[in-house]
Amino acid sequence: MLVAERYEKIVEWVDAQGSMRVTELSERCGVTEETIRRDLDKLEQAGRLRRSHGGAVTIKYKDEGQPEIPYPERAVTHAEEKRRIADEAVKLVESGDRIALDASTTAWYMAAGLPNIPLTVLTNSIKVAAELSNKEQIRVIATGGQLASKSLSFVGPLAERSLDAYHVDKVFLSCKGVHLTKGISESNELQALVKQKMISIADEVILLADSSKFNIQAFTRVAQIDSVSKVITDHGLDQEQVSMLEEQMIELIRV
Repeated sequence: MLVAERYEKIVEWVDAQGSMRVTELSERCGVTEETIRRDLDKLEQAGRLRRSHGGAVTIKYKDEGQPEIPYPERAVTHAEEKRRIADEAVKLVESGDRIALDASTTAWYMAAGLPNIPLTVLTNSIKVAAELSNKEQIRVIATGGQLASKSLSFVGPLAERSLDAYHVDKVFLSCKGVHLTKGISESNELQALVKQKMISIADEVILLADSSKFNIQAFTRVAQIDSVSKVITDHGLDQEQVSMLEEQMIELIRV
């Protein structure tokens, strides 16, 4: 692959996924991570993307915010990390719990792994609700609302109002970006508002986020990081990020 062709591919992939890590770009391009870092520096200087810790972020939608990435595409991005995070999250669920799951692909993996025990699950995700439909001991409550076709979820005022009627022990949610000073953020304002409401009705907030999402600030803020009690992530965080989470008394679980 010629250098110019590699540049175009990198920008194309980053724009399509919103963000990508150096390691993933290195594997796709068949070059060293150091080469990718130099490529990203040059592409940032050219105004074609923005560097982030460990990777790059698209600037394609910097003025209007990023649109939602279609569900099938999100499901295969960092899939292995998401499955490990979801499996760990399942361990935090106890019989009799009332939990909320957002419309993230990690929440879908978590729903698939939930045992068939007495639970109440409140969700705005069609995928999560369908995944739980054959587990007869789990009571599923879907929010209803405006259908967001790309994420297969319900959003809007009706979804938000329906959440007001409930209280849950734990909410498990993901996001587009985690910035340790600027907070949790989403690419879509309607999704952010639903997540805000889920946080407000929960006793405990558990963030499910692979390390590629850290040091990213997406279009719409969901909440400050101190609203979270636990973060489940992979081993890609650097020591500075780990220390900042610990300083804020947030329990960090790495898988």
